[in-house]
Amino acid sequence: MDNTLLVSLSQQLAAYRAMDVIANNIANLSTPAFKRETATFEQFVQQVQPSEGQSGPQTISFVKDTGVVRDLNEGRLEPTGAPFDLAINGKGYFVAQTANGERYTRNGHFMLNADGAIVTGDGNPVVGDGGPITITADDGDIHIAADGTVSGKQGQIGKLRLVSFADERSLTKEGASLYATDQSPTAANDAKITQGMLEASNVEPVIEISHMIEVMRAYQATASLSQSQEDLKLKAIDKLGST
Repeated sequence: MDNTLLVSLSQQLAAYRAMDVIANNIANLSTPAFKRETATFEQFVQQVQPSEGQSGPQTISFVKDTGVVRDLNEGRLEPTGAPFDLAINGKGYFVAQTANGERYTRNGHFMLNADGAIVTGDGNPVVGDGGPITITADDGDIHIAADGTVSGKQGQIGKLRLVSFADERSLTKEGASLYATDQSPTAANDAKITQGMLEASNVEPVIEISHMIEVMRAYQATASLSQSQEDLKLKAIDKLGST
């Protein structure tokens, strides 16, 4: 395969990757606290031998996928009125106990399981300072304060843990709005909880669609270049065959 086709292929793969990230952003438009992502690329330069009619080393530039960058800006807060819908104001994460250990989330769409424990949408217990927090019928209406203190008519029941990290961008997505990390969490003292609200996704659909159009045009331009190169080869073969 010649260098033109290799360069074209690298660009098409980059466009495919960018489109995949954009599609995932749009798919999570309604996911509470979802953070939009942007595919990142870098230039990979390689020196090759000169072709016929060229002199000296030739430089070819390829596109290299380097991963994604997460937009950590907070989404707007949307009221739900549900007592176990919680939104975080500021930098912080709730802690969930999973089969693989503690995981972290900003998606505060919580509920009670059959045992009265506060859990995530997937049933993972939400961790308080003393472990999972369980609500009983005797607790009546539940109030959750800005610092995470959970209270009922008989007094304080527990306090939700809010944690933060030195490098939020290094958190690894695990699905179901959960993140994992090797960092040691610290108390998120500056974060506040608002009960009866959820943080919306920070994805802007108009912006994502605009990016999608740009990527599609770039892909089409690259595909046209590849097709033109193939047409030139076919013409050259036809001429050689007719001589």
